Amino acid sequence: MPLLNRRRGVWLLVFAAFCLLLWAGARWARQGALAELQQQARLELERYVAHLQGQLEKYEFLPVVLASNRRLVSLLQHPADPKRIEALNRYLETINRITGTSDTYLMDREGLTIAASNWQSERPFVGRNFSYRPYFKEAMKGNLGRYFALGTTSNKRGYYFAYPVRHQGRILGAVVIKLDLAATERSWSRPGTEFIVTDPDGVVFITTHRGWRFKTLTPLTAEVYRRIRESRRYVDAPIEPLPIDSSEELGDGVRLLRIGMDPPREFLVQEMAMPQAGWKVQVLSRTDAIAKQQIRTLAFLAILFIALLLLALFWNQRRKRLRERVRFERQAKRMLETRVQEQTRELQKAQDALIQSAKLAVIGQLSTGISHELNQPLAAIRTYADNARALLQRGRQEAASENLSHISELTERMARISSQLKIFARRTSGETTPVPLSTAIDDSLGLLAARLRETGTEVRRSGDPSLVVRANRVQLEQVLVNLIGNALHAVEAVPERFIEIRTRALDSRAMLSIRDSGPGIDLEILNRIFDPFFTTKEEGRGLGLGLSISQRIMEVMGGTLEAGNHPEGGAVFTLILAMEDTAAQGSPIPDTV
Repeated sequence: MPLLNRRRGVWLLVFAAFCLLLWAGARWARQGALAELQQQARLELERYVAHLQGQLEKYEFLPVVLASNRRLVSLLQHPADPKRIEALNRYLETINRITGTSDTYLMDREGLTIAASNWQSERPFVGRNFSYRPYFKEAMKGNLGRYFALGTTSNKRGYYFAYPVRHQGRILGAVVIKLDLAATERSWSRPGTEFIVTDPDGVVFITTHRGWRFKTLTPLTAEVYRRIRESRRYVDAPIEPLPIDSSEELGDGVRLLRIGMDPPREFLVQEMAMPQAGWKVQVLSRTDAIAKQQIRTLAFLAILFIALLLLALFWNQRRKRLRERVRFERQAKRMLETRVQEQTRELQKAQDALIQSAKLAVIGQLSTGISHELNQPLAAIRTYADNARALLQRGRQEAASENLSHISELTERMARISSQLKIFARRTSGETTPVPLSTAIDDSLGLLAARLRETGTEVRRSGDPSLVVRANRVQLEQVLVNLIGNALHAVEAVPERFIEIRTRALDSRAMLSIRDSGPGIDLEILNRIFDPFFTTKEEGRGLGLGLSISQRIMEVMGGTLEAGNHPEGGAVFTLILAMEDTAAQGSPIPDTV
């Protein structure tokens, strides 16, 4: 029963999380879509405001230029001259055709039109009085008049510019041009977007939605309504507020507006002012696509949630199975680790044995030379002993004592040889200690002294004799004996036989190079010489393990061993080892041995 209640509680939490996810996703999708829609609409709004402003600015200068024309001044001074009226009518007609304005006309101080570009139309402006228009009143004050209105004669919407005509500082009348903005209005039409332009009183006079023309976004006061009627701005057009159901402010002049259309629609509204004309341009973007975006987002989140839920169920089931498998794997791992440790120990023993065998093989190769080194002092000791006995019988004690001294020196020499051999042959723990590099070289050369003399090989040494490296002395000497021995083998068949040993410091490391005067290493086998059991020697002179073991020994001591050919001929092997902070003091290395 407790388990059942716990499962029920888990599923209730899952359902609550699902509902919360859908709610947050819908909210996030709506905000994101609104922000994107706002950005797109803002760009459109800026573009249309710039276009409308450009249209007005293009014609703003025209009445100012016409006001200075002598023909207009002359007619206002002689308004009853028929010839002048006809000539000016034709002139204004030409100006109107060239500039592309809707109408151009001249008014006297009383507001009476005395000449007009439409003088030959069915309903010309000539003889009509427009003194009630605000643009005329503003011109009579000496200013540039601006005004948008529905024409009382043509019944067409237009924007008016009016400018006073002066003579000797006295205002004689006003010249007026009318612009038709219907083409601009038509060019603004976009699917899902409506544009409106409202006058200073909030009346829509330009719009891409025909049913919104001469409507307002808010109800007008009685005073504003009376002023519009007196100016006959929109003649007898009914001015009513749009059926707005709701309005929500989003900040930064952006709001959501729901207009009771058929069917009702929600719009994202943004506006931009045109202070010079006194207008406000607004873009209304339908939010239908936002709901579709929300539905897509909710569908995606629902699918994602279900997929994650199924994945969690699968993972939970899999975890149960893995838990059982882990128990078996732990036991198997412990057994495997035990076997690996045993095999590692056995492998280490085998490696140590292999290194020791390699050392013994080197000792075997050196046995002839070592025997010769020991036989010579033994023969000399026998001779000195016989001489000493004879001298003692004759009573020549001083001479006998001198022979005994020679015997002592020879035994000390033999002790040194056996000591070097004993140190080289013994097993080592592999522990590294500070090792003077010159001492290791001396001991290695001492083991190979007989072979050096037999082959007549010259040893050339150079470099820093005080270098102290971190190494295992026995293993380092094993590497040096192996490399110098290989060098001796390489110079056997050449007339000039020498081995060059150089040491130098490289920052915190020491480098030792061994170069021979032999033929060098064939490039085809250069990358194989450190492979186990690879050898170029004739049968019976090696198993091909020396270089492989030497490289392994260097790696264990934290160093490197590389092979190559010297530019001046012969092979060169380079050892690099870590250097001790305090270098050992040694005697200078001689150039030759």
